[in-house]
Amino acid sequence: MTSFFALLDRLLEATMPHLVAVPILLPLLTAGLMLTLEERHRRIKSVLTVASGLLGLLVALALLRWVNAPGTGGGPGSIGVYLPGNWRAPFGIVLVADRLSTMMVALTGVIAFAASIYSTSRWDRAGVHFHPLLQLQLMGLNGAFLTGDLFNLFVFFEVMLAASYGLLLHGSGKLRARAGLHYIAINLAASALFLIGAAMMYGATGTLNMADLGARIAQLPAADRGLVHAAGAILAVAFFAKAGAWPLNFWLVPAYSAAVLPVSAVFTLLTKLGVYTVLRLWTLFFVADAPYINGGFFGQNVLIAIGLVTLFVAALGTIGTQRLANLASFGVLMSAGTLLAAVGLAQPGVWAGALYYMLSSTLAAAGFFLLIDMIERWRNAGSSIAAFESAGAAPFLAEDLKPLGDVNLDDDEQALYGRAIPAGVAFLGLSFVFCTLLLAGLPPLSGFVGKFAMLSGVMEAPSLNAAGWTFLALLLVSGFFTLVAFSRAGIRHFWTTPEGGQPSLRALEVLPVAALLGASLALTVGAGPVMHHAQATAQELRSPQDYRRAVLRARQKPSPTATDVPRAPLP
Repeated sequence: MTSFFALLDRLLEATMPHLVAVPILLPLLTAGLMLTLEERHRRIKSVLTVASGLLGLLVALALLRWVNAPGTGGGPGSIGVYLPGNWRAPFGIVLVADRLSTMMVALTGVIAFAASIYSTSRWDRAGVHFHPLLQLQLMGLNGAFLTGDLFNLFVFFEVMLAASYGLLLHGSGKLRARAGLHYIAINLAASALFLIGAAMMYGATGTLNMADLGARIAQLPAADRGLVHAAGAILAVAFFAKAGAWPLNFWLVPAYSAAVLPVSAVFTLLTKLGVYTVLRLWTLFFVADAPYINGGFFGQNVLIAIGLVTLFVAALGTIGTQRLANLASFGVLMSAGTLLAAVGLAQPGVWAGALYYMLSSTLAAAGFFLLIDMIERWRNAGSSIAAFESAGAAPFLAEDLKPLGDVNLDDDEQALYGRAIPAGVAFLGLSFVFCTLLLAGLPPLSGFVGKFAMLSGVMEAPSLNAAGWTFLALLLVSGFFTLVAFSRAGIRHFWTTPEGGQPSLRALEVLPVAALLGASLALTVGAGPVMHHAQATAQELRSPQDYRRAVLRARQKPSPTATDVPRAPLP
């Protein structure tokens, strides 16, 4: 085993300069290949999707290992920089693989692989071009996580959004069309703001490379900071809209609950992309070198306030709904609000807990979306019987009522006690409980570990102000509201007799859900190494000098010269 890992490390060291681009190129090439196939070759497309997802996940894990394990190039904290056009930064486009970006790419790979397997059971047949759109969505997500250029970030945002428009409307229907129009409208407006903010940032600094931007903003005279702050505020609005921050989150719950559920599972990554961009750009531009403004970093109080209000609104929405898809959507909003508030607190200890919590909550929400599909199909299997009765048939006759002495018998005159729970019901019930514990942040699973780490980070701060106390209170209250809402939904769905009998589950549906929940369990068992990675990532974000140095000092590959080209002998 040791020799295997040694061989893997040597392979990573040799291929690392080009491996950074694979998470972008692989889904792009896969989507292009799929578009050459007709719709009747859907089975081939399904195989290509699953194979591409597996390969992309392996590449993401290899990158994650490279930036952490000693002996894989630069050692722990290595930053891989790839120059696609072989132009040095800040003049050319650059891709950067550090601890934060590789963690997000790995999270994307896990969820996308599970969702792609689940979709092959039946959902990819609900419309056309499902698999190519999914691949383009992954290309946009991975590109946004890995890019080191602000305009390139905008390009990958647009690729991701264009694919998400098609995925949201997959399966058609009035509900999806209405939610899709709202989704498209708010994201087009956010894209326009993104472009305006990037243009203003370029006008003030003369560069769009994110590492170079951070260095130049720190050197700007006080008279020129106003334009940079205005550009940062406009960019923040665009990112808040994508993260689902209040008051720009009215579109999220209808859109996520209207999409087919494998798409909703992938959409859990979109809000995390909004949080990622806020964290990445805010730490590069305003936290590391910029001076304090009115007792805090630029935009800190606004960021904390928006995060806390988003968390509070999501908690109220959770307690006020009974539909499972809405519960999952509000859980995504709750996670986004928690992360935005944690980012605004600007404490490495809180950031480390927030990064760990982001992994746990995203995996749990994605798994819950997939689980909802199986639960609702099981519960609605007998809806035709209920519809027949409501259309005019008597719901029961007097002689159908059981005598009061037979309260231990069910409708089929079978004993209620001493019977084994069917395997399908047991899987759905246990998975539902698992998701409840994760999203509510209850021990002993990873959701509790992440929330406890954030609480510990707040308590260890030099001074605990009103924002810290409010964050502590809302974190506990939101967990309690989630527990109440999920318990109520669980009683409704699992403590009543369904009309359709026992659930019929497929392996292609069970395995992805089990894999996502298993990944959450692995986070709990391996909490030490994962938290160590999160703490190291938080320290890098608080002091991004290594990031800037790696990007701005990346060297071009030497071009072949005329003397290197073999010449034919003269006659």
